[in-house]
Amino acid sequence: MTYNRMIFELSSSGRVGYALPVQDLPDVNIDALLNTSLRKETPALPEVSELDVIRHYTLVSQKNIGIESGFYPLGSCTMKYNPKINDQMASLEGFAGIHPLQPVSTVQGLLQMYDELSSALSEISGMGGFSLNSFAGAHGELTGLMIMKAYHDATGQGHRKKVIVPDSAHGTNPASAMILGYDIITIKSTTDGIVNVEELKKVLSTDVAGIMLTNPNTVGLFEKDILTISKLIHDVGGLLYYDGANLNPMLGVARPGDMGFDIMHINLHKTFSTPHGGGGPGSGPVGVVKKLVPYLPYPRVIKQGETYTLEKLPTSMGRVGGFYGNFLVEVRAYTYIRTLGEHLMNVGPTAILNANYIQASLKDVYKLPIAKYCMHEFVFNGLLDQTTGIKTLDIAKRSLDFGIHAPTIYFPMLFDQSIMIEPTEVESKETIDQFIRIFRQIADEAKTNPTIIKEAPHHTPVGRLDEVTAARTPILTYLASLK
Repeated sequence: MTYNRMIFELSSSGRVGYALPVQDLPDVNIDALLNTSLRKETPALPEVSELDVIRHYTLVSQKNIGIESGFYPLGSCTMKYNPKINDQMASLEGFAGIHPLQPVSTVQGLLQMYDELSSALSEISGMGGFSLNSFAGAHGELTGLMIMKAYHDATGQGHRKKVIVPDSAHGTNPASAMILGYDIITIKSTTDGIVNVEELKKVLSTDVAGIMLTNPNTVGLFEKDILTISKLIHDVGGLLYYDGANLNPMLGVARPGDMGFDIMHINLHKTFSTPHGGGGPGSGPVGVVKKLVPYLPYPRVIKQGETYTLEKLPTSMGRVGGFYGNFLVEVRAYTYIRTLGEHLMNVGPTAILNANYIQASLKDVYKLPIAKYCMHEFVFNGLLDQTTGIKTLDIAKRSLDFGIHAPTIYFPMLFDQSIMIEPTEVESKETIDQFIRIFRQIADEAKTNPTIIKEAPHHTPVGRLDEVTAARTPILTYLASLK
């Protein structure tokens, strides 16, 4: 308890860090303005000095594992470094200091960047147009499905109420479709981990609105039958939705538009190296083929001559967020694209090479359920030798002792001991080799000293937590932990 109080309970009565200056403001009858909503008692806030606050948050930051402190191979998340130049550009006064209600004539530079980023994403993905208005990947999914629905309604196909989702899909896919009232049809993957085309054929009908896929899929495999799949869906009048969470290995390799996809979202906070995690920020631009451009959400940025204006088409599916989306994230993505230039074409091949190098280097000690070349990520199913009872959770906890963030574990749920690893293209061979050595050491410890793994982590600020209790009864206020 003393240790926890030293770190987290710094409050001392009467101590302050900063006092707001006295303002010469006119008298206002606050009671009349706010009526009964005023506080009757002073809130019980922590009382700490400025130095204690600075030391506390600096200490906490040093106890976290992040992309800037160590390798972060979190599968399905594409945890890439956000170059500092991205933040510098987003901090420019012309971007950071604007107001969303400014007249369009005063934000022409903003709209130019918006238009150029939309065009770049369209070229990269093979789409006909983009909207940057969605605030996250799942928000982009919902927006894309709303476009799908608006299109079917406008073409007299409103009876289409079914969306096909493979069992390897991201969990947000069926959730997004259900929010719009679609019925979900789940199809099983083949033993090779890709869409079972024969099972797909069984569920096709004129009631199908579309299918939601990511390619490569969640286990890091390319859907080699994608052209067959797209033809089958189009033949019954459906549309293909591309979940862009796994777009990273496609840069310089292939484009969703060329595979037959009609709608897609892109996670700027993944593929295009903008901040990621902690509940935000995020951005999920939505792209569509040419025939669906009129259904994109408004406002849309349109260039007329040398001037940029905002457009609202009567066919638009509506508004999904305020103004121009999460704009400063878009600035970072734009900067990333412009900085890399033609080298953007190397992103996918390098990410694929790194993932396959790790897979090949560890498959003799970790179980590889699908023995195929992967794309950007792959899945082990625990250790090959499980005689000492070491589970995936134990491996993840032990990795923390080496300053490595654990890979994604127990997902996808196709395997009971899943370890999903995604190195991305930003890591050097030296870093990857060190990761391989560490994971081989853990595999060796599992046989020779399993106790050290079962009791891990040993070198972190706290040991192994009771995660169930922490999730069900979290301590969310500073006073609660003193009781």
